[in-house]
Amino acid sequence: MKAGKDIALANKETLIAGGPVIAPMFEQYGVSMLPVDSEHSAIFQCLQGIPKGGVKKIILTGSGGTFRDVPLEEMRTMDPEVLRKRSTTHPNWDMGAKITVDSSTMMNKGLEVIEAHWLYGVDYDDIEISIHPQSIVHSAVECQDTAVIMQMGWPDMRLPILYALSHPARVPADLPNPRDGRDFGDWWKGEGKDGKLTFSKPDLEKYPCIGLAYKAGRRGGTMPAILSAANEQAVELLLTKVIDFLDISVVLEKAMDMAEAENKVVLEPTLEDIVEADRWGREAATLVSKTLKTAA
Repeated sequence: MKAGKDIALANKETLIAGGPVIAPMFEQYGVSMLPVDSEHSAIFQCLQGIPKGGVKKIILTGSGGTFRDVPLEEMRTMDPEVLRKRSTTHPNWDMGAKITVDSSTMMNKGLEVIEAHWLYGVDYDDIEISIHPQSIVHSAVECQDTAVIMQMGWPDMRLPILYALSHPARVPADLPNPRDGRDFGDWWKGEGKDGKLTFSKPDLEKYPCIGLAYKAGRRGGTMPAILSAANEQAVELLLTKVIDFLDISVVLEKAMDMAEAENKVVLEPTLEDIVEADRWGREAATLVSKTLKTAA
């Protein structure tokens, strides 16, 4: 960025953890950050042609993960090992274990809220999450005049990658299309699938990580970095069978409470502060997990 180069951003953490330092550099060095993440690519595409001040809300869509149709009460009675294994599978996307678990907890969507705040300068009160099981609408923008603009596409990362690298051009591409049915019956016409697009609000009791992400984002400073790092560590502890799936949000909430109690939140951080917050967040998650294990 200091070299004046535009960035195609292929991770969440740069802005989630480093937002307070990175975001001001857009204007300072006259560079753009083009999102590769599918949801933020969708938002970026929807924003084309919307004048400054024309956005009322950003709507981030998410599948709801592997437990979308499993009631919380049932999850609480399930074998923890079954929960662990199921949390690493996804109904629509083929991804690595960490991001798949994040989808199961919907922490990925919470982190995307923080990312959207920094990418687009939108207040947290104006960023919403919607569960969209079909993963065809990748996100949407509501305009001040109530028009809602959505970006649709097959769940395939090649399109957002292509758009980030070719923007503002639209390059012809031989990619799966939600209209032609090459890959999933004729979805557009409802043949082979029911042809429906459905949307619903997430259950915040079932997905407490969403609330934690909003809380961290609103707190600001290094709190999002602490949460992101603690989450990475908590997922690793899940995968190595140190904690159970339903312990993840407990670990994160307690780590955030520790950060407040120990005055670890720096409101105007340097990059060094952010790196230290990342280190501390991982350490805090590990310490909390040990107390959970002792209590058990």
